[in-house]
This record gives sequence, C-alpha cells and structure tokens, in this order.
Amino acid sequence: MRHIALVTLVVDDYDEAIRFYTDALGFRLVEDAPRPDGSRWVVVAAGDQGTALLLARAKGDEQRARVGDQTGGRVGFFLHTDDFTRDHARMLAAGVTFLEEPRHESYGSVAVFQDLYGNRWDLLQPAG
Repeated sequence: MRHIALVTLVVDDYDEAIRFYTDALGFRLVEDAPRPDGSRWVVVAAGDQGTALLLARAKGDEQRARVGDQTGGRVGFFLHTDDFTRDHARMLAAGVTFLEEPRHESYGSVAVFQDLYGNRWDLLQPAG
C-alpha cells in the first residue's frame, strides 16, 4: 500500500512552529531530532493516522520568501475533525486566526484559518 507520509512546511523557527502546531492546533510532536548539518528533523501530526508535517526551517532568501505563502494564497492544508464546534472553539481560545465565520456546505462544516505564518487551512468536518 502506498500513501503520502509527510508534507514539508517551511517555517521561520522550529520552536515557535512546534508551539503553534502542538498548543494552538493540538497536534502531537512525533519527532524532534538534531541533524549533523545543524538543522532538525521535526515532525508533527494531527492524529495517529494520515499525513504528517515535516517542519523545515527556511534556509536562504528564496525559502524565507515562501514562508507563509507556500500555496500562493490558496487553502493548501485541510484539517479534518469529527467535532467542528469543539475544535473551532478550542482553536479560537488558543488564538488561532479564522478568516471567515463557520459555514455549512454540502460537503460539511468548514472555516478557513491561517497558521502562525499565514498559510491558509480549512478546518473541516466532512458531512455524513
């Protein structure tokens, strides 16, 4: 069986990214290991299954220019939940910025939020 295991998210700082994803979004820190080149291998995950995020510190001007805009302003990440109301309230209380009020579509309950760098995410409870 094949699946996408990791998606790289370029960040400014490992520790502030870890705090945001674990504290504000409720992800768990899967791994934080130093690398010989001085970087770190940092992986966070929303749950026990599915794709995890590799938090990679930007190196150089080209990568730093992409922090927060890795998908050209589009929603690039989709966080599924089984309880939209609970997670939306928890994230608001943790200071997460939502860019719209929750809405109910044929595919489920959804609201766009941004991470600490400005990348856009959907918080989504699929219908049914």
